Amino acid sequence: MKPNDITRHLALLLILLCSAGVLASLEGCMRGCTSSSPPIHLNPSMFNQPKYRAYESSAFFYDGKAMRSPVAGTIARGHLPGDVGLETGKNPDGSPLATLPITVDDALLARGHERFDIYCRPCHDERGEGKGLLFERAKVPTANLLEKRFRDMPDGAIFDTITNGKGLMPAYRYPVRPRDRWAIIAYVRSLEKAEAGREASR
Repeated sequence: MKPNDITRHLALLLILLCSAGVLASLEGCMRGCTSSSPPIHLNPSMFNQPKYRAYESSAFFYDGKAMRSPVAGTIARGHLPGDVGLETGKNPDGSPLATLPITVDDALLARGHERFDIYCRPCHDERGEGKGLLFERAKVPTANLLEKRFRDMPDGAIFDTITNGKGLMPAYRYPVRPRDRWAIIAYVRSLEKAEAGREASR
């Protein structure tokens, strides 16, 4: 290789290195300067990848939703049903269980109280009388859990309502585990017993 060729190659290499440095510095300036315009990405990489966000619509699926519903009968990991009554609140013949299928103790009541305060109290209030935030702010009629019709209702029927929802009440199948649903029912029964005691003393 002739000396002139080596010089030209070195000059070309120097120019390329300088160009790369200028581009890198420009990209840094474009990222670091305050501007109302979106940043310019010389290397878009993963920034502009085609994707769906949660709850977006999609023309690809017949129902127009990007999010897909689980296949019927899908069981989440760690939720394999064992005791059918415990998981569904129903007897083998499909009728609701009359009483809780688990032992009620102080720990269960404490857990039920905690879950009740999170999921039930906002609507049913701390005593279960149905005078929570929905009633206070919007006068939305909410069930009074201390009424006789709820006292006479089988525990399995209340379990089914918590699981699948009813009226304005949403389903709590996924946020509240089956054992916690029974714990809530046990706590509601304790509220009902307390109310019955107050009524008897009047």
